[in-house]
Amino acid sequence: MHAPVLVLKDSLKRESGTKVHHANIQASKAVADIIRTTLGPRSMLKMLLDASGGIVVTNDGNAILRELDIAHPAAKSMIELSRTQDEEVGDGTTSVIILAGEMLHVAEAFIEKNYHPTVICRAYNKALEDAIAVLDKIAMVIDPQDRATMLGLVKSCIGTKFTSQFGDLIADLAIDATTTVGVDIGQGLRDVDIKNYIKVEKVPGGQLEDSRVLKGVMFNKDVVAPGKMRRKIVNPRIILLDSPLEYKKGENQTNAELLKEEDWNLLLRMEEEYIEEICMQILKFKPDLVITEKGLSDLACHYLSKHGVTAIRRLRKTDNNRIARACGAVIVNRPDELQESDVGTGAGLFEVKKIGDEFFAFIVDCEDPKACTVLLRGASKDLLNEVERNLQDAMSVARNIIKNPKLVPGGGATELTVSATLKQKSSSIEGIEKWPYEAAAIAFEAIPRTLAQNCGVNVIRTMTALQGKHANGENAWIGIDGNTGSITDMKEGQIWDAYNVKAQTFKTAIEAACMLLRIDDIVSGIKKKQAPGAGPSKPKVETEADADGEQILPD
Repeated sequence: MHAPVLVLKDSLKRESGTKVHHANIQASKAVADIIRTTLGPRSMLKMLLDASGGIVVTNDGNAILRELDIAHPAAKSMIELSRTQDEEVGDGTTSVIILAGEMLHVAEAFIEKNYHPTVICRAYNKALEDAIAVLDKIAMVIDPQDRATMLGLVKSCIGTKFTSQFGDLIADLAIDATTTVGVDIGQGLRDVDIKNYIKVEKVPGGQLEDSRVLKGVMFNKDVVAPGKMRRKIVNPRIILLDSPLEYKKGENQTNAELLKEEDWNLLLRMEEEYIEEICMQILKFKPDLVITEKGLSDLACHYLSKHGVTAIRRLRKTDNNRIARACGAVIVNRPDELQESDVGTGAGLFEVKKIGDEFFAFIVDCEDPKACTVLLRGASKDLLNEVERNLQDAMSVARNIIKNPKLVPGGGATELTVSATLKQKSSSIEGIEKWPYEAAAIAFEAIPRTLAQNCGVNVIRTMTALQGKHANGENAWIGIDGNTGSITDMKEGQIWDAYNVKAQTFKTAIEAACMLLRIDDIVSGIKKKQAPGAGPSKPKVETEADADGEQILPD
């Protein structure tokens, strides 16, 4: 039997073996190094030029990596990690990249000693299980109804962000918004849908202190006929539609043959009667405010305004859903199917206000709103964008606590406790897996070490002192105060992390490191552009010597 031959087509490149592991690890470390300086409260900011030529100033790991244009596949999968972390728990996007980079860095020594990647991965997975067990042991259960504790937690989570200089403001906004939209789903659990039911409306101008959470919703629309319709209604009856209040147009070309002159008037009258009929069906329920997602003709506007009804047209579907949740209305598809129960009566006030140059409609003072709008004011667009990013993180943290009310110490204390416990356990592990397991334990120290680096303190002294305090897996609450760099008790300093965030960070980082370690071939099927008139090129097989020269990050 012949040995199998790898046939390379015209467009396939292949790298293999240890060199690929080396290139992948270098790429991952390069990504981790980019955002290493953005961890902790004394972190640096990055200024990025985005695709459209705008400027983004941020220290949010995910926002930075999102803007990077990287060719190396391993680096791309690292960037994907922070996106996953952001979608899952909303915080810890920087930590997960640093930890994954460090896990790969410590594995490099074993790859060079010809350890099989599967052995390293097995040890890493064992370390992950033990790390989660340590988290469970040191976690502290809290009461999500206790506002002071929640405030302390959200503040410590966004203390690393740019807006921490504004004190409790962002934390207050986040807690108000998430408690408003929380829904009980039974068995003592609450569900918080940040994406659909909390809208962040950024309005440049004013002071950041003017930002607030509305007990209801606001949207960027004015009434259809400003002179004729009321702009302020107390306790409005609201009807929400997603059907047009205008005459239906033909789907495609429609021909109508008119034989007599009167037929034309008849046709127009039929259109008018149709609109009048719809309006009368709506007016039967004595609404004060009619909002539709589709168009609203001049004639319908006339009928509604004549009866003192305010109308708003062409509203976004998502905004309409939020209004329905806030005032208790039901979105109706056909006006003839309206019922009294579909009318929203939960709102206390409808008002149109002018902020800056634009008109905004407010539906506020709702009885039990299950959707809300966070109104952000600030000096410039860039500032508002950064505040919004920080607010999203803060809301995610608040949501995590409402879903799973457990805390672990912040400031690198958790990682040091995990590291110390794993080092102790490594002595009881038999066989070849002992060394990678111990290396994983050391890798966890990357987080407190980076925190110490970013504070500007003596890293070696600080780390030695911390390791001494954590030596036997005790003093679980001793960590670094990111502002001063001093070694303190995290309980006293109120520096906490959500259990969900930490567990997700560890899982994502270790699983990603294992995945990248198990790659031994990179075969790319991208066709190179040929010069016109050139013949078919010969397949190019990359040798191991070429794999090292791969450019990791673009110049």
